[in-house]
Amino acid sequence: MFEDLYNALQNFRLNKTRTILSLLGVIIGVASVIIITTLGQSATQNIKGSFGSSGLDIVRLNAGFANRRVSSGSSITFNEDFRTELWDNIPHLKGIYYNNTLSGTVGYGDVSVTSSITAIEYQYLEMNKFELESGSYFTVSDSVQGLQKIIIGSEVASTLFPQGDAVGKTVILITSNIRFGFEIIGVLKEQSSGFESTASAMFIPRGFYDKKISPSSTANTTVIQLVDQSYATEVVDIIKSYAETKTGQTNAIQVMSMQSMLEQYDEVMGTVSLLLSGIAAISLLVGGIGIMNIMIVTVTERRKEIGIRKALGATPNAIRMQFLVESATISLFGGVFGIIFGLILSAVATYVMDWAYSVQWSACLIAFLFSAFVGVFFGLNPASRAAKLDPVEALASE
Repeated sequence: MFEDLYNALQNFRLNKTRTILSLLGVIIGVASVIIITTLGQSATQNIKGSFGSSGLDIVRLNAGFANRRVSSGSSITFNEDFRTELWDNIPHLKGIYYNNTLSGTVGYGDVSVTSSITAIEYQYLEMNKFELESGSYFTVSDSVQGLQKIIIGSEVASTLFPQGDAVGKTVILITSNIRFGFEIIGVLKEQSSGFESTASAMFIPRGFYDKKISPSSTANTTVIQLVDQSYATEVVDIIKSYAETKTGQTNAIQVMSMQSMLEQYDEVMGTVSLLLSGIAAISLLVGGIGIMNIMIVTVTERRKEIGIRKALGATPNAIRMQFLVESATISLFGGVFGIIFGLILSAVATYVMDWAYSVQWSACLIAFLFSAFVGVFFGLNPASRAAKLDPVEALASE
């Protein structure tokens, strides 16, 4: 075996151009598989990273299409009765929070910011793991009494207060042509949590919204926190089924979860990567055919060598093994170089696109093993031809 490997390397050295051409097909095929799988994995990690580490244990409910269009029949209203129903019928819940949104302009002096303001319940920000740059969160009394306090994002704070020190200042909120004075009690760090980003966000107590803006216990959005993010897909399906049973409408409410969406994305990306890898693997087969053609030419050129070895007592199995080792060595070297080039090129691509570099090592192993299989499979025919040569005819042909 080692002697066959040494002879193969010597033969490659004497036929550099032919060896390089044989390697190219395998290198391109393996590198293509590595690049496709690595870019797919990196894209997935980049998308997950853009949502932050939090928010994956959250499920959001909004009024669905059918609920908006159908005025008669049973419907779902986000009130205290519905909150109780969720606690009683849906498993794996850790917290339920109601939100309302309003559009308005928040101003300080001559500077103003127009955006949506979210009216939230107590501990909603803490649940999302939104951290404070300065100040404090809402207290229970802020929420229950509906005090005119506001927490703003860092981008809003830098716009209204370029000199800093926003906490403690009073801003004017104008919504529906009504003016309210709000004390800033906190500024949030710039973060992302699933569906929300804090940079340009503004939050007020939902108690204030219920008393001064829209005296109603009905919310626009229900935000559910789960005991663990692994239950997200299961809970989404249970809520959809429960809402359909309760209302008789397929789209009674919209149920969204970043975790379940990411799981679906992973599944889609896995299928696409597998399909593209299969297409890329075709070049490996082309490379294998190239190896077979080169090995057939090699057998023809080395008929005298084969005849001499057989005349000296070499068995057909020894001859077959010699040429199999050569074809396998070509494919193995091609696999190694293909992995190296694939990793380098995918690293460059992810760097240019500013993605996290994430390698799917299982794909590297599969591509390498497949390249080895290709070398052995397509080397069988030339090796068998060499093993079957008659030594007398081989020597007479020279």
